[in-house]
Amino acid sequence: MFSYMKRQIGTMAASFAEKVAGAVLIALLAGTGVAWGAVGCDLNDPDRDVARLFPESTGYKAMYISVQQRGGGKLLERIEAKLGDKFHGLFETIDIPYTVYEIRAKNKKIGYIHGVNQKGQFGGIQVFLALNLEGRIKAFYIQKMTSQYAGKLRDAKFGNQFIGLTLADFEQYDIASGKTSGKVEEIRNPAPEAEADFRAALRATKKNLVLMDEFVYSSKALSPDNGASPR
Repeated sequence: MFSYMKRQIGTMAASFAEKVAGAVLIALLAGTGVAWGAVGCDLNDPDRDVARLFPESTGYKAMYISVQQRGGGKLLERIEAKLGDKFHGLFETIDIPYTVYEIRAKNKKIGYIHGVNQKGQFGGIQVFLALNLEGRIKAFYIQKMTSQYAGKLRDAKFGNQFIGLTLADFEQYDIASGKTSGKVEEIRNPAPEAEADFRAALRATKKNLVLMDEFVYSSKALSPDNGASPR
């Protein structure tokens, strides 16, 4: 009995110590200004994924950009106006670092890959787009999704419906109502039971295109020295 009580007391003490240590760590990080919500969206294996999405590529540069860095509150307002929805939650803070992969074939720029985090019905969704130099979707790729229907929404048949679309097409998509027209209206949900995740994927695509329009395709082009990491 004494041995059992001793083990229990030891376990409780260890648990208490872990909680105290965790609280101290949180306080220290808070004091250093670490932003808990600033979670970017990177390719799991950039070398492999770039080669898959751009078979003709010979290299790439990873550039890190945030709305705060590029224009702060005014830029955020412009992005939200284009999106037709407000940014909210841990996935959409103004200081989140977005990773833009600039793809090259020898010394020639041939396109971009960019991903965004989006809140789904059961967890986060990571939606990546491969884009040509004109901002047209070359490939649609869901890297991560928490749902029993993830397989259907990650299937190539679903992703192929996005190929060739642009921001101009997604401007017709109303996030609040889910209503749209034109080419986006032709995108079919392969899992009707997962309507919330389907709409989340459409919102993520529109958000991705809006951000890329502001970060890359606007008059202020990216500079190779702006946080670039060549590979």
